[in-house]
Amino acid sequence: MKITIAFVAIAGVAAIAPIHSTVLRAQQAGARSLTDGVYTEAQAKRGDEVYAQNCASCHGATLTGTEMAPPLTGTEFKANWYDLTVGDLADKIRLAMPADDPGSLKKEQVADVVAYILGVSKYPAGQTELSTDTDVLKQIKIERPKP
Repeated sequence: MKITIAFVAIAGVAAIAPIHSTVLRAQQAGARSLTDGVYTEAQAKRGDEVYAQNCASCHGATLTGTEMAPPLTGTEFKANWYDLTVGDLADKIRLAMPADDPGSLKKEQVADVVAYILGVSKYPAGQTELSTDTDVLKQIKIERPKP
């Protein structure tokens, strides 16, 4: 009886292992870096307009922050977001901004604003627009620059 249970358990693990391995490889393959060009210039341009209308009054016209709100570019901004993801940044904006009307921005507007922030922060643009899908954005890590 114990041998049968052990055999069934081993067979079950052996059957699941390839599936788990495939899922893990797919997740790793989907992981991207900001240096991969995760937004387009056109998207960042749209984000500039959304930012000017909804964010600049608190964060400043040049994203450098004010007494009311922190900077959205530069060393301080990047240091606060290292090891987090673009999805974390998008969630923060989507759920808590603008401060006077949280949650009022559409997912497309949030993606455009994030693209604008990335552009101002000198991350390269690419050929594909930044996704509005949180699961996709959570795979884009905000990393420290390579020495």
